[in-house]
Formats: sequence, C-alpha cells, structure tokens
Amino acid sequence: METRVSLGVKLPTRINSEKIALKPSSLQFFRNHGEQRLSQLPVSRNLLSKRRRVYGPVIFKVSCSSEHSPASTVETRSVPASFDESKIIKNISEEIEPYLNGRCIYLVGMMGSGKTTVGKVLSEALGYSFYDCDKLIEETVGGSTVAEIFKLYGESFFRENETEVLHKLSSMQRLVVSTGGGAVVRPINWRHMHKGISVWLDVPLEALAQRIIADGTNSRPLIRYESGDPYSKTMKRLSNLFEERGEAYANANVRVSFGNMAAKRGFKDVCNLTPTVIGIEVLLQIEKFLKK
Repeated sequence: METRVSLGVKLPTRINSEKIALKPSSLQFFRNHGEQRLSQLPVSRNLLSKRRRVYGPVIFKVSCSSEHSPASTVETRSVPASFDESKIIKNISEEIEPYLNGRCIYLVGMMGSGKTTVGKVLSEALGYSFYDCDKLIEETVGGSTVAEIFKLYGESFFRENETEVLHKLSSMQRLVVSTGGGAVVRPINWRHMHKGISVWLDVPLEALAQRIIADGTNSRPLIRYESGDPYSKTMKRLSNLFEERGEAYANANVRVSFGNMAAKRGFKDVCNLTPTVIGIEVLLQIEKFLKK
C-alpha cells in the first residue's frame, strides 16, 4: 500500500518563553561537587515537604533481575523527583539553555530505553515542548497504534511517515523529541536530527529485555513471538536489532551510558537510576558537546 499520510498535528514554529536569569555559580558548584553529591542522592524516596518545589510527577519503570528469573520492576509511580535532584537539574538547565540557542534535542535509543520519560523530564527542566514521534505518527493514521500500523500497512509505510514527522519537527525550535527505536536506520533521518542535538540513551540489553517482558510485547511489533521462554527470545531479538542499529546509534552527538552511570554511583542495577538523574547526565553530556 503506497498511501502516505500527511502530518496533521499543529506544531509551534517557536515556543516564546521568558529567559530565566542565570545563576553563574550554580553549575560551577556542581562541577566541583556534583559527582559526590549526585552519588549520594536518594533513589526513590518520597520525602518532599510542602516548601520544596516539585516539577511534576514522573513514571519510569526499569525491570531488574538476575539470570533468567522473573523481573522485579522498580517504579516511581507518580512520585516527584527528590528536592536535590530537581534543584540540580533546574540549575544546570538554566545555565545550558541559552547556549542551546533554541536547538531541538532528539533522544535516540533502543525500545524501552526510557526516551519518552526522560524526554518529559528534560522538556520540563528546559522549558521546551515535548513530542513523541510514535504518538504523532499514530495521530496521523487515525489513532491506530504503532503495532496496528505495522500490521495493516507494513514497516516501510511507518518509516516513511516517521521521516516526514522528523522533517517537520526539524524546522522548529525548543523541542525535546523522543524518536522510535528504528529511526536511526535511515540516513535522511540523521540529516533532520543533526539540525539539533541528538542524544543516545544506551541501556544494557538485559535491563531492556526485563522491562519489555514486564510491560508486555503487544505494543512492540518487532518483539512479538508466539511461544517459548520470553527472556531468551526477547534477548535474542534485542541482540539482533542492536547488531543492526548499533553503529547508527553511535552517530548521535552525545552518548549517555546507563551502565557507566550506575557504576559511578555504586549501583548494581541501572534500575536504581531515576529519570531526573538520567536527565542531569544528559544535560552534562550536552554541555561537554557544546564546548567542543
């Protein structure tokens, strides 16, 4: 089927927001003391007092387990980020935002890597608008889910519309965009994303497999299977996908390794990383990229 669906979602050409006054000392303090301080942040405590500023609830699930045992899911269900985390990410975003010069941020990575959740955290901190490419494509195809689009029209149809969405978004400013896991395979998509800053959320495949199993595979058209051990089949499929896409992900301007983050903070599992801590790392890596 050769049908093309035009993007019918109204997107702002520019988000006009008042510039936030800079605090020159805050980021320098974090550079000097941030690693030690960040490593001591509570992982999932809900200790907010009424005086503490909250930047909105987040929901982030990463499944953790050992060997092939059933996944245990760590979830911050409607729990705001801790006071220290929110303060740090807000200070860093205020420092970096002017140097972004309105450029969009594109999050790439394997399915289940948390692009949507982390993207919402970043957009809130920066005062950017957030868009999920998969959701935009679903809206253009009359509300059909990604899985339904794959089934009815095929992957090529989906990829064509994905490219069209990225093309339209690339002409705008001040956006954080969550891309689909396979968006990186088409060179033309990189041409669009390189108008902004691309960030690869690099998550260990084992953690991805456990999360996907816990969430279910019905919404993942490239992971569905008929029978057999869910973990081994999911790991095999993820490994094949990563082998196909690994070099493409490396085209991103910035790489954020969840494994390295967890190791630096003494965590045995990446599930201990909160979305806000990941967002902080993304902003710090973007700062390094901007300084090159």
